[in-house]
Amino acid sequence: MRDKNVTILIIIISIAVPALVAGLLTIQPSLASNTSVTFFPRFHAILNSLATLCIITGIYFIKNKKIKQHRFSMLAAFFLSAIFLISYVVAKTLHPATPYPADAPLRNVYFFILISHIVLSALILPLILFTFYKAIDNQIPQHRRLAKWTFPLWLYVTISGVVVYLFMAPHYGV
Repeated sequence: MRDKNVTILIIIISIAVPALVAGLLTIQPSLASNTSVTFFPRFHAILNSLATLCIITGIYFIKNKKIKQHRFSMLAAFFLSAIFLISYVVAKTLHPATPYPADAPLRNVYFFILISHIVLSALILPLILFTFYKAIDNQIPQHRRLAKWTFPLWLYVTISGVVVYLFMAPHYGV
């Protein structure tokens, strides 16, 4: 019964979070034009970079059978990703998105990375939550099976977040 309740909760969270983010991103930014929020993109890139390092470190630890260190690394990656999500939504509700230049030579590459990043960031949430639940509930074989999918997708999302920042950095006007 507990697995069923947790599954329902994870599904609700996995639907509610992207819906809430999408809804909040439709809000017109409310900051006066003289208020600076230029620190947000770099802050987001730092959070994604740190989450990437935590994920990679967590994999290193589990491969070396250091369970406590693995657990800490993965919780840190989750925490950093959660801070990123909250901060990203706050930033976008305060300041409009910076458009990528129409004449940029790598525009198609940028949009491929951006779109795959956005789609996978919504899809990775339930995988992360189920993977964490299986670990916390000591369902290790199921945790391992899920982690084989969660790890590369989550890693891609964090790395592609940094790549999107690198594409956009020259256009932020900082």
